[in-house]
Amino acid sequence: MKKLITGFAACCMCAVMLTACSGAPANPVHSIDDLKGKTIGVQLGTTGDTLAEDVENAVVEKYNKYSDAVQALKQGKIDAIIIDSDTASVFLKNNPDIQQLSEGFADEEYAIAIKMGNTALQEEINGALKTLSDNGTLKQIKDNYDSEDAGTQAYVSPEGTDRSKGKLVMATNAEFPPYEFKKGTDIVGFDVDMMTAVCDTLGYELQIEDMAFDSIIPAVQSGKADVGVAGMSVTPDREKNVLFSDTYVTTHLVVLVRKD
Repeated sequence: MKKLITGFAACCMCAVMLTACSGAPANPVHSIDDLKGKTIGVQLGTTGDTLAEDVENAVVEKYNKYSDAVQALKQGKIDAIIIDSDTASVFLKNNPDIQQLSEGFADEEYAIAIKMGNTALQEEINGALKTLSDNGTLKQIKDNYDSEDAGTQAYVSPEGTDRSKGKLVMATNAEFPPYEFKKGTDIVGFDVDMMTAVCDTLGYELQIEDMAFDSIIPAVQSGKADVGVAGMSVTPDREKNVLFSDTYVTTHLVVLVRKD
């Protein structure tokens, strides 16, 4: 698993730096098996939320933001967090009193959610993703957030980019670094750069709407947003409600616990 370098972590430190709390109980989770009967923190509506419900006798605490779950872990209110590996890396950089289990919890694939029946937009986006993969743009964007050269390869829209197709509205949850997070008043991250590049390729102007994670699919279903992009895993339940693009990232769920 790749790790984010300090340069990138510093740029979103204000969003994830949390104060250590003294007096928290000792870490009771040293393996995936140890999750049984424990209290697990998740972000509401995520794949981790769904999978945590299957852990035997576990109590699942659901948070709107992973940063709140990390604070609860540090205070001893929960025993573990199920979280995406890239996002975990950001919190680990800034919170030396938590650690990641060596065992992975699950694999997942991220894709773009599209309104059911809108196969024309699905085909457009799949074509753009293939183009961006083939010409190396997706790798450049990923490397800008997750490599030894992080922060040095920012995506910039080409001069004279066509926007004649109008706005494409992207629903997201800006609490998921490095995929989407706030830098000042701006929403930035891998997903934002990726969708900017998709829109540049297709002739759209990207408009971002920030909302709770579990509001994203309803926003796409209702037409409030054209797409949902927020490190969203493809699952059978979600496929009942929205179409998905081709996968653009394969990643892993991991478990964070207090440091021994």
